[in-house]
Amino acid sequence: MNKPYNTAFARALSQKKAVNLCIVLVIVSVWSLGISCRRNVTTTNQASMRPSSEAIAEANGLYEGRADLMKVRQAIVTLRQAQAGDPTNYEIAWRQAEFNYFLGSHSSDSGEKDKAFREGIEAGKLAVKLQDGKPEGHFWLGANYGGSAETSTLAGLSEVEDIKREMETVLKLDEKYQDGSAYMVLGQVYLESPRLLGGDTQKAISYLEKGLRLGPDNDLMRLHLAEAYAQAHRNEDARKQIDALLAMKPAPGYETEYNEAVEGARKLQEKLK
Repeated sequence: MNKPYNTAFARALSQKKAVNLCIVLVIVSVWSLGISCRRNVTTTNQASMRPSSEAIAEANGLYEGRADLMKVRQAIVTLRQAQAGDPTNYEIAWRQAEFNYFLGSHSSDSGEKDKAFREGIEAGKLAVKLQDGKPEGHFWLGANYGGSAETSTLAGLSEVEDIKREMETVLKLDEKYQDGSAYMVLGQVYLESPRLLGGDTQKAISYLEKGLRLGPDNDLMRLHLAEAYAQAHRNEDARKQIDALLAMKPAPGYETEYNEAVEGARKLQEKLK
């Protein structure tokens, strides 16, 4: 009488054990899968994380080919990704400001220009916040202010004052920075601003001449000084600067800027004939 019951009980117990075993196997499988996924995520995160110095070096390498704007865009993306993992890195911040300025001043797309200058201003502000006593952040912040003002129909005295403030700060910190380029920017501000906003050709010439004494190999400085002389009807002085510029050789790494200066000089030369 008990045997069929016992047999049925044994069969049920066996089935229960089998079910429990399946449950255990499923739990172990899911747990193992979770461990595997976490390991994969960790591996992926570790692979995507690298020293900021490597990202900066890669971005600089891309920027060296800046005659191709696609490389500038790639350099900006590289720095943006690096900044996500190192938000207080001063060099990442000011280089973003520099690269965005170049993109904004060379792009033919008005939307891209505006975006680049806006991002350049934000990057410059961050750089200044991180290292107020260094010239790079102030210089590229001021440059982006200038680029934004050139593209804006509403640019006024406040924008001009922003540019002046940053460049004057650079002069206090290191007037030789970028071969005296802060003098060049101030010269351009006085040269290109309407008289209503403080434009003054003589002040422009004074700033540019000071800058040239600090950076005699600064080809863009010579171009803008030639333009200022031409605006002041000092055509012979303008021609001398053009001749000196055309006789120069590009500084290594600055071939793009040299070519732009030469192109501008030849156009001015034609106007003076």
